[in-house]
Amino acid sequence: MTTIVRIATVASAILCAASAAVAVQLKVSREALQRTLQQQLFTGPNGRYYLRGSPQSGCFVFAENPLVRFEQDRIVVRMKTHAKVGTSLRGVCAGIALAPVSEVSLAPDWEGETLGFRDARLETISEQRELNFLLTPFLSHTVPASMKVNAAELLRKALEGSTAGSGYKVTLDRLKIHSIQIQGDDVVVDVDGDLSVK
Repeated sequence: MTTIVRIATVASAILCAASAAVAVQLKVSREALQRTLQQQLFTGPNGRYYLRGSPQSGCFVFAENPLVRFEQDRIVVRMKTHAKVGTSLRGVCAGIALAPVSEVSLAPDWEGETLGFRDARLETISEQRELNFLLTPFLSHTVPASMKVNAAELLRKALEGSTAGSGYKVTLDRLKIHSIQIQGDDVVVDVDGDLSVK
């Protein structure tokens, strides 16, 4: 997974010590979170997530095009939902077609070395009761459960090329998240950890 990772503090610590506990500020961009959601959940044909049915079924419900934005201290995921709801007859859905826009907001959280999300709230949802029955559990449970970013993994990937660039092999041995907050267009994660330089 690629993401915007700023590790200038790590680089200066690498030059000063062979093994040290360092404070790092990891910034994960809105675009990186959006890619994470697409890669982890919207993996169906054409980047779709099927809540019901499949591309071959007459009746279906799927979400697509998740867009992530930040509003104050929350992350808002907006997605287009397409549904053909009714009875499937010989591969054709006899019913109604709907295409509402839905939104869920999440609060950033962490557990161990993983950036996660909690307190999902439905902000915008369909006016169709039948569709809401399918969308509500998806929006309130599936989206936050699927958006997880392992901060230690991000830093390890960023450090993988250190040998070629500096002649030193730098590895991250331990990482602990202390706080998470939204600043501008980034989720800012304050961490400390242990680095080894060989």
